[in-house]
Amino acid sequence: METSSNTTPIIVERTYQAPVKAVWEALTDKAKMKQWYFDVSDFKAEPGFEFEFTGGTKEHSYLHKCVITEVILFKKLAHTWRYDGFEGSSVVTWELFDEGDNTRVKLTHTGLETFGADNPDFARHNFEAGWDYIVNTGLKTFVEAS
Repeated sequence: METSSNTTPIIVERTYQAPVKAVWEALTDKAKMKQWYFDVSDFKAEPGFEFEFTGGTKEHSYLHKCVITEVILFKKLAHTWRYDGFEGSSVVTWELFDEGDNTRVKLTHTGLETFGADNPDFARHNFEAGWDYIVNTGLKTFVEAS
């Protein structure tokens, strides 16, 4: 049985001491992404562009298959997020807000309920922990050190 928490998007917001251009490049430059995010096969911030990467737990590795759905330069990047060989598809949206020398980032991940409850690796708390680390530690450390 689905509960409202299963369909509620994960939203993580953080303000970085870095200009919006630096944060945008961290989100869209393949070489920079590898330093703080995932090692993507290739990446272009263009609608329709498909990219993939491998990630998961110590026990299981999953091929993530993604398609860019929306790009607004320096403001918004959205893409699908699904796992090869598994049902379900979700959407990850990065929104950037230029605040002078700072940039506020809002990450929203919707559609987690489509992955089903059979695989504990796809449990909501794992996504929450992952995005918390990525937004509040990985990206923060990378852009504020640059």
